[in-house]
Amino acid sequence: MLRKNAKVELISRVPLFEGLSKKELGEIAMIADEIDLPEGRELMTQGERGREFFVIVDGSVKVTKDGRKVNELHGGDFVGEIALLTDARRNATVTATTQVRVLVVTDTAFRSLLRRMPSISPKLLAPLAERLDDNQ
Repeated sequence: MLRKNAKVELISRVPLFEGLSKKELGEIAMIADEIDLPEGRELMTQGERGREFFVIVDGSVKVTKDGRKVNELHGGDFVGEIALLTDARRNATVTATTQVRVLVVTDTAFRSLLRRMPSISPKLLAPLAERLDDNQ
């Protein structure tokens, strides 16, 4: 199991969270569950509503769009952060190509955190707008 500081380090690499303080990152780390997933498990499916965000701790995943591989991600990479703040559909499918260990933050837990710590919300607006523009 990762210690809180290791979780904070991984989460701090996510551009959506670049403006957050160490304390705010720590709060996100506290709601991040660490889970192991087997090879072949889909973390997300293109076209479905997003409900969680993943940071890959160990292992590899492939990203496919319309059935074609478009990327491969490894430890330290992340997927699904837009789902924390929007009800957008997934723009790709992500499948474990090895056993993977991930940090998972659900949209429900994240929105609850935003209610407890409203200082976080305004810091997410610019990075979110940039990510949404990149996805167009």
